[in-house]
Amino acid sequence: MNRRAFLAALSASLACSASKLPANKNVKWAVSAGLWSHFRPVPFTDILDVMKDTGFIGIRLTGFPGILKTYDMTAQQMESEISKRNLHVATISFGGPANDPAQHDDFIERAKEAMNFLKIFGAKHLVVFSPSRMPEGSDLEAGFKAMCDCYNRLGEVAGEMGFKAGLHNHLDQMVEGPEEVHKCMAMTDPKLFHFSPDTAHLHLGGSDVVQIYQRYKDRMMFMDYKDAKWTTPTEDVVLDNGRVHAKDSKSAKFFSSIYDLGDGEIDFPSCHKILKEINYQGWSCVDLDTARKGPRYSYERCGAYVTKVLEPIYL
Repeated sequence: MNRRAFLAALSASLACSASKLPANKNVKWAVSAGLWSHFRPVPFTDILDVMKDTGFIGIRLTGFPGILKTYDMTAQQMESEISKRNLHVATISFGGPANDPAQHDDFIERAKEAMNFLKIFGAKHLVVFSPSRMPEGSDLEAGFKAMCDCYNRLGEVAGEMGFKAGLHNHLDQMVEGPEEVHKCMAMTDPKLFHFSPDTAHLHLGGSDVVQIYQRYKDRMMFMDYKDAKWTTPTEDVVLDNGRVHAKDSKSAKFFSSIYDLGDGEIDFPSCHKILKEINYQGWSCVDLDTARKGPRYSYERCGAYVTKVLEPIYL
């Protein structure tokens, strides 16, 4: 094969590969920086290159503002590296003691700081994790009410800043199981506070994911598409960063229960039909907690699932 033919073949191959990347039209696909904390440290630009190559155009930052120190970057440097690759910061993972009225003012000030940071990147969503579960003997009802009151206040402030704030359910947090999801949604104003569901944590927490999506479809602002099925590990879970989770530990079982899209039990096609029903236009984050053969391999597989299974339903 001569050089011209080789280049033509290479160009066709690259075009074919590009056509198989997520389209990022109505549903825009993101990843979470949290996955890389389980691997040996890499430059932030390596994360961006994996995103670019696999068609995931957004990132949810974790550990703000500490993530800037982790990657030894300023906000301006991060924005520059992201922009030159035509990528985006979709949101950050935000949380704190919203169940403690004495800390509400500080909580709101930190939220303002987070949203002002996100403005640098043109982001408009604040994903809110509920506090850790309160210890036995605590006044759970008072804590839950305080949390929801704080979220209504946060939602009002977010709206004034041009943002939406919404709940992210999570295992071992105050909003874990289905009744807690329903309770938080009932005790917060739908005009002020929205919903950012995590499919894996819904499923592992005992919720019917599709029913939750259907019930709260009008409050959806951001979501995590993450596959899962409860799996008991047969040996210790050893992460790439060297951390070891004993096989009989809760954390080992959790890591063993998270899968690439399509490998678990979650009915993503039905979820995607609901997104089509509401003409959803926003972010879906493939927030893997584990990548058994590395982030690039898992995101290639997840991207293939998006293009082959989900995009024929709704782009």
